[in-house]
Amino acid sequence: MAEDRGEKTEQPTQRRMDEALRRGEIPISSEVQTGVVLIALLTGLWVGGRDLWKGLTLSLTGILGHLHEFNITTEGLQHDAVRAVLCAAGLISPLVLAIALGGLLAGGLQSRFQTFSEALRTDWERVNPMAGFSRLFSMRSAVPTSIAIVKLTVVIALTYGQVRKVLEDPIFSSAVNAARIAEFLTETALGIILRVTFALCVIASADYGYQFWRNRQDLMMTREEVEEEQKSTEGNPQVKAAMRRRRQKTNQRKMLQDVPTADVVVTNPTHLAVALRYDRKTMRAPMVVAKGSRLNALRIREIARKHQVPVIENKPLARMLFRHARVGGEIPAQFYAAVAELLAYVYRVNRYRYYTERNRTQP
Repeated sequence: MAEDRGEKTEQPTQRRMDEALRRGEIPISSEVQTGVVLIALLTGLWVGGRDLWKGLTLSLTGILGHLHEFNITTEGLQHDAVRAVLCAAGLISPLVLAIALGGLLAGGLQSRFQTFSEALRTDWERVNPMAGFSRLFSMRSAVPTSIAIVKLTVVIALTYGQVRKVLEDPIFSSAVNAARIAEFLTETALGIILRVTFALCVIASADYGYQFWRNRQDLMMTREEVEEEQKSTEGNPQVKAAMRRRRQKTNQRKMLQDVPTADVVVTNPTHLAVALRYDRKTMRAPMVVAKGSRLNALRIREIARKHQVPVIENKPLARMLFRHARVGGEIPAQFYAAVAELLAYVYRVNRYRYYTERNRTQP
């Protein structure tokens, strides 16, 4: 039993998951980031690939067509280099922007667009060479290594298969202009990127599933930890039980003190007792001032007889009032007729007592 309490068999509580989120201990997969970046790259090429290719073609054509005009001096070469860099930057900037947005989106979705201040603190355990050496041969490091091997194998296999098809294509053995060959190579490159992206997205999905499972396993709790957390958040169960018993005793003491003010006590006759009081000037309906079962019922009957409060046996009415009425509240409407008949009988039998009490309470 002690071993069971020491094993992490309980699901993490919401409080533990919130604390892990603040520390930055969330399932994050670098493969998801790679997949989203490749999707962003493909989207950018799909949207602006033709314009990019057209711009590069025009730039190269312009450069090759004006080679005789180049100024072969230091200032001239610097000027031409700056122009080339600016031209290339203008052409590829949409792709760079798409890749950057893809990376930010992937990271933001996995981190729920939150910053983790505790994760930014210096943890010397991370830079400890002995701890790092032990992590190098752990199961956690084996999984990323296996994924890297699978990725490399998939990329090489897909690229090799596509390149082999390209080299066997009849386009290279026929009279085709350079523009057609360039277009063919561009389509081939896009096809390779598309296949590699799809394969990496599948790998990323599997890796994220593993990271989620690994994170949940790290957050698992022992039964003792769950009990300690419940004590800290909800209070010690033993203390709560003691406070509950104390409140019950206080309420019971007050309830018994109100029994002498009752007009009648309805009994079962020995198991239940319900004390009723009614003042037509201040109350809309009769009120339950006390009720109890067994020992409490006996105490209510004893106090009632001591203070000359009528005790009347009515098993059905006592059971229903005990079940449906609460102490300090009015009786339910369905019992008005039965209680009115009972009170009328009590007032008729004890007319002198209630008459003198009513006159005594009047100003």
